[in-house]
Amino acid sequence: MEFGFTAQDDAFRAEARAWLEAHAPSAGDRRSWERTLGAAGWIGLGWGEDGYGNRSGSLTQQVAWAEEYARSRAPARSGHIGEKLLAPTLLAHGTAEQKARFLPPVAAGTELWCQGYSEPGAGSDLAGVRTRAEPAPGGRSYLITGQKIWTSLAHEADWCFVLARTDPESRRHHGLTFFLVPMDQPGRIEVRPIRQLTGTSDFNEVFFDGAHARVEHVVGAEGDGWRVAMSLLGFERGVSTLAQQIGFAQELGQVVRTAVRTGAADDPVVRERLVRLWAELRTMRWNALRTLGGSGGPGAPSVAKLLWAGWHQRLGEVAVQVRGAGASVGPADWSPSSPYELDESQHLFLFSRADTIYGGSDQIQRTIIAERVLGLPRQPKG
Repeated sequence: MEFGFTAQDDAFRAEARAWLEAHAPSAGDRRSWERTLGAAGWIGLGWGEDGYGNRSGSLTQQVAWAEEYARSRAPARSGHIGEKLLAPTLLAHGTAEQKARFLPPVAAGTELWCQGYSEPGAGSDLAGVRTRAEPAPGGRSYLITGQKIWTSLAHEADWCFVLARTDPESRRHHGLTFFLVPMDQPGRIEVRPIRQLTGTSDFNEVFFDGAHARVEHVVGAEGDGWRVAMSLLGFERGVSTLAQQIGFAQELGQVVRTAVRTGAADDPVVRERLVRLWAELRTMRWNALRTLGGSGGPGAPSVAKLLWAGWHQRLGEVAVQVRGAGASVGPADWSPSSPYELDESQHLFLFSRADTIYGGSDQIQRTIIAERVLGLPRQPKG
C-alpha cells in the first residue's frame, strides 16, 4: 500500500490549519481546551462514522490534523489518553453499552482518562501486576486494592482504565482483568503527584483502597485483561508518531539556530552531530509513513520507539552542548516557591532522559523484537 496525501487531504489540512490559527492562541486551560476541540469535532477523527459525536477522518486526514496541531504549538492535550488509547480499545473489545456510555464524553472533551498500568517493582513488566480486584458483596462490582505509578495526568482525570489481578493464584499474564474505574472516590482513591527533574508533576502515584469498579465496566471478560491490554499498547504508536516528529523538527530547528548564534556550529564535531540528527529525523519520518502504509510488520511499534527515544535524548544533549556554560544557569533566580526554572533547552535535556524508559523501556522493546519478530528463544521469567 502506498501512503500519500490527496487533494481532499490538502483541503482538510487547510481547514485544520485555519481553525487552529483562529482558536489555539486563546485556548485557556487544558480542560476547557478539550471541550473546545470536542465542540468543533476534532476529537476522535479515526473512530469511523459510529454516531459517537465525532466527525470521520481518513488515515491521511488524521495525519494531517496531527501534524498541523504540532505545527500550531497548541496546548498539550489532556484528553489524548481517552481519545488515542481508551477509545480504540472500546471499539475493538467493548460492549455496545460501554461504547455508548464512554465514547461520547471523550469525543466532547468532557471526561478525561488516565492509564493504570505501571506499578512499583514492575515498571515496564506489565505481567508483574500485583494490584488485585475481588468481587464486592452483592456481586455488582469489584473492589480494587493496590498501587499504580507514573500515571500520567491522574490528577486531572475523571476515569482510569486499570489492569488488576482477579485470580489471586495466577502468575504473569494470566488472571488479569481490564477495569474502567471512576476516579472520584474519596477515601478509596488517592493521587499523589510526583515532582520530576523538570520541576513539573504530570506523573502521579495512585493508591486504590477498595475502589469500586462496576461489573458492567469490565472490558472483555474476567481474566481476559492481558489480551485487551496488549491490543491497547498497539494503539499507543501510529499517527501520533508523525505529529511527534513535527515537534522534534521544531526543537531541532531551535538547536540549530542556537548553534549558529553561539558559534558552536563552527565546531566540526557539533556540525556532524546536527547533520546526523537531521538525517535521522528524515529517516524516521519516511519509516513512519511506510509503517502507516501497511508494511511495518509486527515489530514496527517497537522499532519506532527505539528510534525516536534515543534520537530525542541525543538532541537534548546537543541542545545544552551548543549553549556552552550558559546551559548551567537557569532563566530566573531561585525562590522558595519556585526552586528552579528551566528554559527550553534545559527542559528538553532533562525530560528526554526518560524517553528510553516510559512507554516501555528500550530493554522491553528489544525483547519484543527478539521474541516476536526474530523468533529467538523467550527470555526466562522469574
